Amino acid sequence: MADANYPDDLLYHDQHDWARLEGDDHAVFGITWYAQDSLGEVVFYDGPEAGATIQKDSSYAEVESVKAVSDVIAPMSGEIVEVNDSLQDAPERINEDPYGEGWLVKVKLSSPTEAESLLAAAEYQKLLES
Repeated sequence: MADANYPDDLLYHDQHDWARLEGDDHAVFGITWYAQDSLGEVVFYDGPEAGATIQKDSSYAEVESVKAVSDVIAPMSGEIVEVNDSLQDAPERINEDPYGEGWLVKVKLSSPTEAESLLAAAEYQKLLES
């Protein structure tokens, strides 16, 4: 398991998802350290298909752990351009490296201004404390 951390270069959704902006209209999404820790050992990732359209605040994937099945909520809207297929054979990467090899999808953003509604790392950590 990775140690608790919340990188400053990411934006956070209150449903425990993160977005790493790449350029003006692309982002990488994943789940936070808190989310993977709460789930426990991840045993299966059911991601979307490339080309699928996702909407901010809506479920776009499922992560299954030994404890539960949990929806993954989109922090922003857009079109899936790549899915981390390596998670099919190694879903534990979500636990081991949630911000690196455990990324879930890459997205072409349809509304890049939605980033303004996401939380900075310090704001997200305050949310976790409340």
